[in-house]
Amino acid sequence: MPAPTPELPYKIAVLCYLFDEEGRVLMLHRRKPPNRDLYSPVGGKLEQGVGESPTACAVREIQEEVDLTVAEGDLHLTGMVSESGYENQTHWLMFLYEVTRPVKVERMSFDEGTLEWFTRDELDALPLPESDRKVLWPQFWAHRGRFFAGHIACEGPEMVWRLEQSF
Repeated sequence: MPAPTPELPYKIAVLCYLFDEEGRVLMLHRRKPPNRDLYSPVGGKLEQGVGESPTACAVREIQEEVDLTVAEGDLHLTGMVSESGYENQTHWLMFLYEVTRPVKVERMSFDEGTLEWFTRDELDALPLPESDRKVLWPQFWAHRGRFFAGHIACEGPEMVWRLEQSF
């Protein structure tokens, strides 16, 4: 049995999966932590102080990072993943949203990094966070249009994860 998780702050974030007409996914090559120099979907932290909902956070992050306006109705909640003991500094609760319509993106660079389009097969060659490569992407593809919930434990020498719900 793993050691008890230390009392660490929780951070809540969204990851947003956007696709173009060709079925390519938009990725951010990050210039800032977390995951500096790695690729991830666009997204960011929920503004807890103002009571922002995860869906409103996704709409806001897409507007801020991609300069694209989407409606709440354009989003599908594909997954919810908790992550304990990330870098022994924090716990995360992440909501994974897919934009359900193809999008066009004009701005491809901003202060947090560079936006780039990739096919599903090209993702395998990208430098991705370990949790994205081993958990988030496989579960996103398996549950696209549906829903899953999972937990990733980062406290030990190896990341351990489990699927908690799958619909």
